[in-house]
Amino acid sequence: MVDITNKINTLRIAVAKATVKVSKQETIDAIKNNQVPKGNVYEIARAAGLLAVKNTQNIIPDCHPLPIEFTSIDYEIDGLNIHILFTVKTIYKTGVEVEAMHGASVVALTMYDMLKPIDKQIEIRTIKLNKKSGGKSSFKLKHRSKLKATVIVCSDTISQGKKEDKAGKTIIKKLEESEVEIANYEIIPDEIEMIRLKTIEYSENNNLLIFTGGTGLSFRDVTPEALEPILERRIPGIEEAIRSYGQNRMPYSMLSRSIAGTLGDCLVLALPGSTNGAKESMDAVFPYLLHIFKILKGQQHDINV
Repeated sequence: MVDITNKINTLRIAVAKATVKVSKQETIDAIKNNQVPKGNVYEIARAAGLLAVKNTQNIIPDCHPLPIEFTSIDYEIDGLNIHILFTVKTIYKTGVEVEAMHGASVVALTMYDMLKPIDKQIEIRTIKLNKKSGGKSSFKLKHRSKLKATVIVCSDTISQGKKEDKAGKTIIKKLEESEVEIANYEIIPDEIEMIRLKTIEYSENNNLLIFTGGTGLSFRDVTPEALEPILERRIPGIEEAIRSYGQNRMPYSMLSRSIAGTLGDCLVLALPGSTNGAKESMDAVFPYLLHIFKILKGQQHDINV
């Protein structure tokens, strides 16, 4: 199966549609009047659809097992066509499109099986996905102007050439995937005054300033102490999202002191210095975090007005 461990949970909704066409009005009348010999067509087909959607992962090899938190099955009659609308919802890392289409298919097949003794000309027509929401495509940032970012690695050992930087490069890769321009990349020692000077310098002409390193609990981990006094507004939600995402993957993430806040129109982040910590922190909030620049731009527009 496709690896979805780096994804975040969102509300996922999918609506699928299947159409069953009968050959005569008498079949429609029998369904409406509950006169089909095999029983109530709508209710038995509905039950089959509910069972189907909960067992999709057992039928379709590459489907992930996931929690189905809502299912509805609605019917519409249009002449000799019976339209089946199958809705599925979940809060999970991957969508429920296949679950909805599988459910609609089984409802249609069940109706076919129940109606064939009284109608030999039944057809199952289009089975398709009507709509979906909640995945990456639902949170695309449209018409975003080009954003610039600076990445700064805070590490005594790396700045002394004793160790290679991997965390900073991991952050840069994620930024490039999010179509953010890398304006600067620096490696500095764990010094409070230097961190503050770099923050003030780069916040003036960058949208994003990301530090990696110095967020732990050792004596030389001073990035939060450097940033806290100069940030104008903290953004606790970003910090909570980063720690929650990390905690689901390894228990030591609760010890990280990641910080997020603004200085002017620049978003400043302080992320862990480990490669995995930096990667997971970026996965937790990107690209959705970039929505903040639409908000900041809107506020600036309101002030100008």
